[in-house]
Amino acid sequence: MELKFLRFDLKLAHKWAIASDGPTGGKNLSGVAIVQLTAPNGTLGLGESAPSSTYHENVAGAMEFFSKIDAGKLSFDDLPGSMKYAEGLAPGQFSAKSAVNIALLDGAARQAGSALYDFLELGFREKHHVTSFTIGIAEPDVIRQKTLAAAQYPVLKLKVGVPADKENVRALREAAPKKWVRVDANEGWTTKEQALEMIEWLAKDGFIQFIEQPMPAKTPLKDLAWLKRRSPLPLFADESYLTAADADLCAEGFHGVNVKLCKTGGVSRARDALQAARRAGLKTMIGCMIETSILISAGAHLAELADYLDLDGSLLTTNDPYTGVTAEQGVLSFSGAPEKFGLRVSPAGR
Repeated sequence: MELKFLRFDLKLAHKWAIASDGPTGGKNLSGVAIVQLTAPNGTLGLGESAPSSTYHENVAGAMEFFSKIDAGKLSFDDLPGSMKYAEGLAPGQFSAKSAVNIALLDGAARQAGSALYDFLELGFREKHHVTSFTIGIAEPDVIRQKTLAAAQYPVLKLKVGVPADKENVRALREAAPKKWVRVDANEGWTTKEQALEMIEWLAKDGFIQFIEQPMPAKTPLKDLAWLKRRSPLPLFADESYLTAADADLCAEGFHGVNVKLCKTGGVSRARDALQAARRAGLKTMIGCMIETSILISAGAHLAELADYLDLDGSLLTTNDPYTGVTAEQGVLSFSGAPEKFGLRVSPAGR
């Protein structure tokens, strides 16, 4: 097996900010690492790492992890053995391990002549799965403009968790009075009382689907459970839900979970996390970071295991180097993907 990897900087269409960035934070570029595995028979597998500082990971760390891999110990014919080897190379580094897992599955499915969703025996319903489109934290005028520009998307996600939350919600509503909205606090409300006050205010809107990660992941479980009992809107865990092992605890403090491949360590562990959440009685969503179509498409192959989707990371960029799943009018589709097998992803313009 041959292994190649490189860093790629995604250019954002708008400055991107969430609650943890602070009042003057945000970014215009987001780095990812692309992995390419090539088998002796020429079969290709693509993977991607989109590390987040929230989990103490970065692109440099991912690149260092890839440099330690002996590609001769990876095989499209032995996925469990290959991942056992990769996972033993270093603690953590879940985003980097995600890239390896995705590349292995892409290659194995291509080798089998199957789309990944069929290789996993999940299937994929066309004209069924809808993704939200995210509006990052910004000044109210900018939020209004972003909302208008996102007119084709039937569901929006608004980032909150700053002092101007109410003004920002009002700005979105001026541009989209009756559109369904998901609100993501990214751990931005620091007390259960503050969170409940904001959630009760948001519930009066009438078109808020749910609230994501209202308080920090380190919040005591008793406070999360207190909020869940009183919340008039469903609460979804993101930073509080990393792997399948967190399902039972999250069931005490949340109504649902957001599963991201870069948190869990790839498609295989994301599938485990989705299935564990459902067994625990939780609703499920598949989310993303700022990503290329490699990771976004990988997430879409698991869509049948999710109640909600937030797979818009590539839509927020201007230089996605790959094509795969599309989201016209917010509806995910592989119908136009030129590649028929594996992730169904190919270089842009091919």
